[in-house]
Amino acid sequence: MVPKKSPKTWATPVESMEGRAAAEGKSVARNASPTQRGNDALTAMQRIGQRAKDKPKEKWTNLLSHVRVPLLSEAYRRLRKDAAAGVDAVSWSEYGERLDERLHDLEDRVHSGSYHPQPVRRVHIPKGDGRTRPLGIPSLEDKIVQQAVRMVLEPIYEVEFLGFSYGFRPKKSAHDALDAVAEAIARKVSWVLDADIRSFFDTIDHGWMQRFVEHRIGDSRMVRLLMKWMRAGVIEDGKLHEVKEGTPQGGIISPLLANIYLHYVLDLWAQAWRKTQAHGEMYIVRYADDFVMCFQNEQDVLAMRAALATRLSEFGLELHPEKTRVIRFGRYAREQCEKRRLGKPETFDFLGFTHIAGVSRDGKFQLKRRTSRKKRQAKLARLKEEIRRRRHDPVCDQHAWLSRVLIGHYRYYGVPSNYAALEQVRHHVHWTWHRSLQRRSQRAQWNNAKRLAHENRFPLPMPKIFHPWPEARFAAR
Repeated sequence: MVPKKSPKTWATPVESMEGRAAAEGKSVARNASPTQRGNDALTAMQRIGQRAKDKPKEKWTNLLSHVRVPLLSEAYRRLRKDAAAGVDAVSWSEYGERLDERLHDLEDRVHSGSYHPQPVRRVHIPKGDGRTRPLGIPSLEDKIVQQAVRMVLEPIYEVEFLGFSYGFRPKKSAHDALDAVAEAIARKVSWVLDADIRSFFDTIDHGWMQRFVEHRIGDSRMVRLLMKWMRAGVIEDGKLHEVKEGTPQGGIISPLLANIYLHYVLDLWAQAWRKTQAHGEMYIVRYADDFVMCFQNEQDVLAMRAALATRLSEFGLELHPEKTRVIRFGRYAREQCEKRRLGKPETFDFLGFTHIAGVSRDGKFQLKRRTSRKKRQAKLARLKEEIRRRRHDPVCDQHAWLSRVLIGHYRYYGVPSNYAALEQVRHHVHWTWHRSLQRRSQRAQWNNAKRLAHENRFPLPMPKIFHPWPEARFAAR
């Protein structure tokens, strides 16, 4: 009897060829030397990325074979050590106590098909408008596998994704997207479509998601694994809820899946629409599900608004009717509004900044960016509550924590033209903190001398502009 040979694929414990079983107690090795396993795994990812560039239309049929112990080990090291635990209540350090043993067992289950993701633990975080955003926290083992799969798929899709997509991509940041918006508005732009997809992560259609993945991924085991995560379910208040659509925000694989979905639903379609339907200039900047479109002509922006609503509805998505707006905006918007007696041009928010059609000191158009009022108020409300909770901690510890918070705030919001908003945040934090310290005791009433002595001993960081003007950084790329 001649052993049946499998197609061009690596033998795994579950897909071994007849008459050739895996050695007992050992997993099948792949691209891993005994001394530099992590480096070899990363080298394999680089080769995947290079092949994706060389053969952009090729369908990948054997990707799960890369998810081996070396890659799982690297994925484990890349996880946040202080991240919240899922339903398993296992922390990063606890899982690492018997890491090799656990990872070998995890590899075997992934390749045998006996790996089943646990439901995500749902928590709610406050949004700037007073509502809450649901987050799904996977178990630690699911985080490891998701991180490993993301490392395998990311090089493939980096070749696919278009240049105006910035969210959750290597070597791209929110400030790159902000710079792109600023650079677009500096050109022949008179109209902006400020779009918002209603509950995007909660309404992703699983059927369409699977079709989009199968455009490039021909490995059925990898596709099944991705769909297992999407259908794993949610545990909230001790009850298991079945999931028929959407992907949980908070999962490591979710941003990549969201980008894949919008790549086919929005990006490719919008690029084709720009080439065939637009009469004037048109620019698109997308960061995850948050995107802005800039137009030269009014007829183009109105046509896109109608076409976009129709396009999204075909894939189970919907534009938010109240948050989606067409506004007059750009270097000539102020003059046009004055001629029509419309007052000042409207503003729009993008990635935490309110964009304003302003004027420079010499009277020329200047895009001004301020911290969004909604974001600022939500941040200050959270800080006020946390300051109250830490009221009786040592003052030096409170000072160190507040200093880190303010510096982190400055590092993101420290853009030119936003210094005044940074000062407002510092002043409010300073006032709230001093007020909280005085309530530690009924006798802790401060006079001016005590207040000045405290400020000299525990000074809060002063605002600082960390980012250059958009045109300077955009031109340097």
